Amino acid sequence: MTRETTVTDHYDALETRAPAQREAAWFAALPAQLVHAKQATAAYAALLRDADPADVTDRAALARLPVVRKAELLERQKAGRDTDPFGGFAVVGWGQRRGARRVFQSPGPIYEPEGGDAHYARAARAFHAAGFRAGDLVHNSFSYHLTPAGSMMETAAHALGCTVFPGGVGNTELQLQAMADLRPDGYAGTPSFLKIVLDKAAQSGVSLASVRKALVSGEAFPPSLRNWLAERGVQGFQCYATADVGLIAYETAAREGLVLDEGVIVEIVRPGTGDPVPEGEVGEVVVTTLNPDYPLIRFGTGDLSAVLPGPCPTGRTNTRIRGWLGRADQTAKVRGMFVHPGQVADIARRHVEVSKARLVVSGEMASDHMTLHVEVQARPDGLAERIAGTIRDVTKLRGDVELCAPGSLPNDGKVIEDARRLD
Repeated sequence: MTRETTVTDHYDALETRAPAQREAAWFAALPAQLVHAKQATAAYAALLRDADPADVTDRAALARLPVVRKAELLERQKAGRDTDPFGGFAVVGWGQRRGARRVFQSPGPIYEPEGGDAHYARAARAFHAAGFRAGDLVHNSFSYHLTPAGSMMETAAHALGCTVFPGGVGNTELQLQAMADLRPDGYAGTPSFLKIVLDKAAQSGVSLASVRKALVSGEAFPPSLRNWLAERGVQGFQCYATADVGLIAYETAAREGLVLDEGVIVEIVRPGTGDPVPEGEVGEVVVTTLNPDYPLIRFGTGDLSAVLPGPCPTGRTNTRIRGWLGRADQTAKVRGMFVHPGQVADIARRHVEVSKARLVVSGEMASDHMTLHVEVQARPDGLAERIAGTIRDVTKLRGDVELCAPGSLPNDGKVIEDARRLD
């Protein structure tokens, strides 16, 4: 087989192990990771104070631990900047706490450490699924400055045995010249910049025939753009990663969702809560890593996705997700008061008849109207009125209640829908 056609084999045996074996391995390792996080980081010493790591041996026990979201991570970092720029979440650093190879900055700003593992982002698996192999030259157009994307992709390509040209962002003419001169086997970067480069090459009469594959991330990769690339001889595959936890999921030759990485435990939870949703329902992606240098436990990415049923046709047995489906932070300001997804969940929990809730804010700004749509199994007399009373108790605002049949609310991850007119 040629390098371009070997996209259906596997990076290692972990990808095809039995799901029960994978779960057993994860939850055999997790208690030790929790002990390590509690002992080595100030943040988890506080967050896991009441948790016994020895008890966290399955997903139900994991779901009882608190979710840490970016807003909390940022606040802890801000509060501790004088003594710990990582907010008490990282084991490594510099000076007295050595071990960080690099430090990156994400919007906020949030600072992330790169630890001692040369393949810390674990993205070689995604490169392999996209058809890259040892000996390939990768043109890497992710940023090498401030943010970790360039480093994450470069270290992953190196782990696979590839050579990397560090193109970075911008400088389109110089990058095009380098691609024409060096004839890379593939590209890593955003899909939009690859389109820009290919368009520029066509306008300039420059051949980029060597570029046959691409691993793209950082923005949406719609089928229309994937097909546009394929028409020009480039097979593009996407991966889903964050600066905090590295690779989360990656696309395969099956083109049916994204397969979860072997190095993270992923849950899909109802936005604003830590409660796992039923399989197939859209919710927030929550990730637990086994990284000893930056041991994030139940880290809420703020991204929405959903689990796809069944295994990947390529033989990979890990769970598949639908990919990025939007953002989970749906806080709305209503009549001068902030309403959070967690409050909607709290309202629903107080009524056993309610299985799902969705708050719709309508009207116009400064003239808001709230309606809580709730799926209910039964409709005892006075239920809507009691729920309306709970809305007032929890949010300090008045709202109507609409009782809905089970399964009638949209499966889009929205807990708060802001339908107000802005004009």
